[in-house]
Amino acid sequence: MRKAVLVTGASRNGSKAEAVRAALLASRPLAEVSIVQVDVSDLQSVFRASRELKQRFQRLDYVYLNAGIMPNPQLNIKALFSGLFSRKVIHMFSTAEGLLTQEDKITADGLQEVFETNVFGHFILIQELAPLLCHSDSPSQLIWTSSRNARKSNFCLEDIQHSRGQEPYSSSKYAVDLLSVAVNRNFNSRGLYSSVVCPGTMVTNMTCGILPPFVWTLLMPIIWLLRFFANAFTLTPYNGTEALVWLFHQKPESLNPLTKYLSATTGFGSNYVMTQKMDLDEDTAEKFYQSLLELEKHVRATIQKRNHQS
Repeated sequence: MRKAVLVTGASRNGSKAEAVRAALLASRPLAEVSIVQVDVSDLQSVFRASRELKQRFQRLDYVYLNAGIMPNPQLNIKALFSGLFSRKVIHMFSTAEGLLTQEDKITADGLQEVFETNVFGHFILIQELAPLLCHSDSPSQLIWTSSRNARKSNFCLEDIQHSRGQEPYSSSKYAVDLLSVAVNRNFNSRGLYSSVVCPGTMVTNMTCGILPPFVWTLLMPIIWLLRFFANAFTLTPYNGTEALVWLFHQKPESLNPLTKYLSATTGFGSNYVMTQKMDLDEDTAEKFYQSLLELEKHVRATIQKRNHQS
């Protein structure tokens, strides 16, 4: 039986994924590294990638889902300067709540872009890969990237795509928390276990592109100082993966499905893992899951009709 050692590069950008593959093989020559190109904001791409994975492998033991699109983020200058001199300065930088404005849009599938990219595309991927993930001889592990900005107040069961709201990113991350709980409720008996992690506040190429370089020059001393008062400022991708790596070493059936695992870094740069009880209930998680199943039926019917007409 062929077993997936590493399935990496589930990425929209094939050249970047190949570069990552080359780097992994350079450091681990005996590893099996497989590249799959997929755009989770395009359901046709998700279906193609799923078919490709099912052709390559008979099972998957670990799947890490990482998407955190925040479309066209713009800095709210007024909120920044008012927050700098308020008691909420640490919370503001830890979560970016109120600090960035976002412009959501409709995808070719007729869905809100943030919802489809951060939640629904991954949901469809897991539905398609269930035969590879569910096996009775040993449990498989599913890990989602959540956020400290996952706010219950920004999510609504009557508007799961957040089409009428102003915080699509926060809503989508709360939806990820709900979905992870629902996956455990519906799939644990089939050997699939789900957890959520939060990497903390990291400074990456993506976040650096949000602000002009001179703004980062002004902000970084403040952020470094805040690390002594809040552990959310992991700052680097290496630090941000602390909780993810820790989770991969745990027995998935031993983990609490209602707990979020957070990467944390001290002011002196030491990394550790924190746990946080998620602000949700299982009934809401199940209702959300059923809403996704209904949306899945509708979307599949629409795609089938479109393919038939073409």
